Amino acid sequence: MIPSTFSRTAVGWALGAALSLVSVPVQAIEQPRYRVEQVLAVDSIEVRRYEPYIVAEVVVPGPAEQAGNQGFSFLGGYIFGRNKGERKIAMTAPVVQTPQPMKIAMTAPVAQMPAEGGQGFAVQFMMPSSFTMETLPEPLDPRVKLKPVAEQRVVAITYSGAWSQANFDDHLAKLRSAAQTAGLRTEGEPVYARYNGPWVPWFMRKNEIWLAVAGR
Repeated sequence: MIPSTFSRTAVGWALGAALSLVSVPVQAIEQPRYRVEQVLAVDSIEVRRYEPYIVAEVVVPGPAEQAGNQGFSFLGGYIFGRNKGERKIAMTAPVVQTPQPMKIAMTAPVAQMPAEGGQGFAVQFMMPSSFTMETLPEPLDPRVKLKPVAEQRVVAITYSGAWSQANFDDHLAKLRSAAQTAGLRTEGEPVYARYNGPWVPWFMRKNEIWLAVAGR
C-alpha cells in the first residue's frame, strides 16, 4: 500500500503511472534541481535545497492508493496535447516527437498530497525547467492548473526496494531519527517519492522520503 499522507507544501515524486507508458531510464528524464547542504548519515540521508519549479496539478477524490492513476488520466491528457496549441509534452526528449516548433520534455516527478481543505488529493507533474508560467501551453481542462512552487529545503532519504508500507515506515523511522540527531526541526507530513515505473525490479527501484525542514 502506498502511504496515504503527503505534505501540502513540499513535493515528492511518483513516476509509477507516468513511466509505465514507456521504458525510459530515470537518468534520461529531467529532475528538479537541488544542492546538497549536508549529509547526515551513510544511509543516503541528505539535507537538500531545491530550486523553484512549476507544476501542473489536478485535484482528484481518491482514495489515496488510486489518486495517482486518477490524476494521470487528467494530467496525461494535458502533456499529450490537450492544451491550447495542442503541444505534446514528451516523456523524455526526443522519445516522443511533435510537429510543433516547440517541444516540451516530460520530467520526473509526479506528486501526490492531500488537497487543501482535506477534500481529495492533489496530483502534480513537474514541468520542464525551460518553461515559465507564460510560455507553458494553457490546459483545456479547467481542472488542470499550472502552479509555481517556491524554493524549498528538505531532509531526504534514498532507498531501494518494494513500494510497501513496511519499507516506507522503516525508512521514515531512520529519516526522523537522523533529522532529530542533527538538530533539525521538521514540519508537515512525509513525502513519498518514486522514480521508476512498475516494470523495474524491486531491488533496482529508487525511492525517497522527504521531510520539510522548518526555518528555511
